[in-house]
Amino acid sequence: VSQVPVAEGKSLQQTVELLTRKLEALGAEKQGPFSVDCETYHTAAAISSAGQMGKLMYVMHNSEYPLSCFALFENGPCLIADTNFDILMVKLKGFFQNAKANKIESRGTRYQYCDFLVKVGTVTMGPSARGIAVEVEYCPCVIANDCWNLLMEFMQSFMGNHAPGIPSVFSTKHDSVYSPADTMVQYMELFNKIRKQQQVPVAGIR
Repeated sequence: VSQVPVAEGKSLQQTVELLTRKLEALGAEKQGPFSVDCETYHTAAAISSAGQMGKLMYVMHNSEYPLSCFALFENGPCLIADTNFDILMVKLKGFFQNAKANKIESRGTRYQYCDFLVKVGTVTMGPSARGIAVEVEYCPCVIANDCWNLLMEFMQSFMGNHAPGIPSVFSTKHDSVYSPADTMVQYMELFNKIRKQQQVPVAGIR
């Protein structure tokens, strides 16, 4: 999962169209829409304790796994629960409070190209588009490090020099099996990066 910068002289939407046209030119076929969303919760106790930042928890959904809900702590474990987890979070509001203005999601089109699954999404926060996320999966392989070079070569074919470096989640996996939680961790990191980019004062952007 990686962020693609907006092409020079183009709008965010035009950049998404450029990427999808390149994919279609390769022979990738549209497979319908996809979405990944993330809501931020902070520990309620931490709000009252003077000057201390509370732990953040991210509750995420992925249309690829419609019956699951993912709860992730920063630098911590990832809990995979069923979709009723959202209702549980409402009941836990004494412990976790929803940072309502912080909901962020990636929506777009899912493409299949041979054994590759590609999702090109527009990342939005509230009403405004904030960036472009691309997720690429090589379906036959479950050991991430075994197929990284192949993934890289494929990503370069339509992302050019914007193809990402090896994700940090790979360094902890080594030869173990890649799981849906690893994808969600990458989305969480990407969403947090995009949130931070928005906090830069406009005057400081060249």
